[in-house]
Amino acid sequence: MALGTLVSLRIIGHNIRRFLKDMSAVQEPTQKNQGFFGNLAFNIVIPVVLMSYASSEDYLGPAWSIVAALSFPIGYGLWDLKESGKVNGFSVLGIISVLLTGGFSLLKLPAEYIAIKEAAIPGIIGIAVLVTQYSNKPLVKMLILNDQIINWPHLNQVLDAKGKQPEFKKKVAVSSYIVASSFFLSSALNYILAKMILVSEPGTTAYTEELGRMTALSYPVIVIPSMILLIAALWYLFAQIKKITGEELDNFINQ
Repeated sequence: MALGTLVSLRIIGHNIRRFLKDMSAVQEPTQKNQGFFGNLAFNIVIPVVLMSYASSEDYLGPAWSIVAALSFPIGYGLWDLKESGKVNGFSVLGIISVLLTGGFSLLKLPAEYIAIKEAAIPGIIGIAVLVTQYSNKPLVKMLILNDQIINWPHLNQVLDAKGKQPEFKKKVAVSSYIVASSFFLSSALNYILAKMILVSEPGTTAYTEELGRMTALSYPVIVIPSMILLIAALWYLFAQIKKITGEELDNFINQ
């Protein structure tokens, strides 16, 4: 579902960085909790409530309940971009994904459009992760080992001194496969979830309620399995940095 993909992308692009910073005591725990619960409330809880309980003609109706529900993740995404002070590619993709879902729903297009779109977005990112591993700037570094977290000048200096750059690049490639697999898993689960749940006629109250149900299921069904793989890739790289350099990981984390 669009909102499930939005949450996945935002966790990858934003909350993983917070998680890493928390490990090095850069942020206070309350900041992490506010970010997590804000993400959950605006992207999952509020949209689910609106689409599930306000979509009947007695309340907002199917169309306006979708508009109201999708305005929250879009607004949260724009606020997140403003607060961060720079463009987060994954937040932008999430906003575009939500806009497409809203457009498809309001135009009463077949649910297949949403299923294909939701499978395509994480699938394309997974392919990008695999392709960029052969470049000088692997996408996996931006996702889980960006320069806001890792002191790359120091790490590269140690790797060069020990002649371990080629070995480390191989480990980054392995991590890229793990990260890409998380996106491919998300792609498959997005499509399956959409096909299983969106069975009613688009534009009806039942269809809007199904969108809400799919949004509610997106977190346990899509986000959690994907996050497990992402964290596995993260810990793998951390372990390899420590093993290859012979130094503690804290030496390479920006304080």
